[in-house]
Amino acid sequence: MEDLNIVIAKNLTALRKKNKWTQLELAEKLNYSDKAISKWEQGESLPGIEVLYKLAHLYGVSLDYITGDEKEPPAVRKTGNVRKRNAVITLLSILAVWFLATVFYAIFNISGGYRLWMLYVWCVPVSMIVAIVFDVIWHDRKGFFFLVTALVWSLLLCFCLQFMQYNIWVILGVGVPAQVGVLLWAWLAKLVRTKQ
Repeated sequence: MEDLNIVIAKNLTALRKKNKWTQLELAEKLNYSDKAISKWEQGESLPGIEVLYKLAHLYGVSLDYITGDEKEPPAVRKTGNVRKRNAVITLLSILAVWFLATVFYAIFNISGGYRLWMLYVWCVPVSMIVAIVFDVIWHDRKGFFFLVTALVWSLLLCFCLQFMQYNIWVILGVGVPAQVGVLLWAWLAKLVRTKQ
């Protein structure tokens, strides 16, 4: 049997890489230095039992898996299913927005002959809002700034289409400082995460 340090080192490295974290990101989550993480992953030292417990909880696996007594991490497979389920729920929620727009479009078109095609245009920013909410809840803001950017520009385009009599460049000109604000916000959030 392999040395326990080597087994734990291999498992910790594999779990960190599977979660797409750097050693520095993992160190921040555990309040340790990245040098300590590196030593654990090279088999030079072992983390204490409290840290192993935190790691098992963080990765969603058992202590037996980390120490090599289990061959497959059952909780890791569940994590993949949870992500798929969350993605499906997000997409179904966005689909509900478009379904409601279609229902309102049909009702108003049949009853009064109104052509409310703008309902579909406004569905884009509403869909972005739904996606942002679910991204914050389930995905640790992985696509947050991309979604906020899409929300800003889709809202501006909706205003342009809804109120065409106004100067389109004035409305779209609002997007430039808004986009700069989103980029600065993303940069600030990254700085705050790095300092923690």
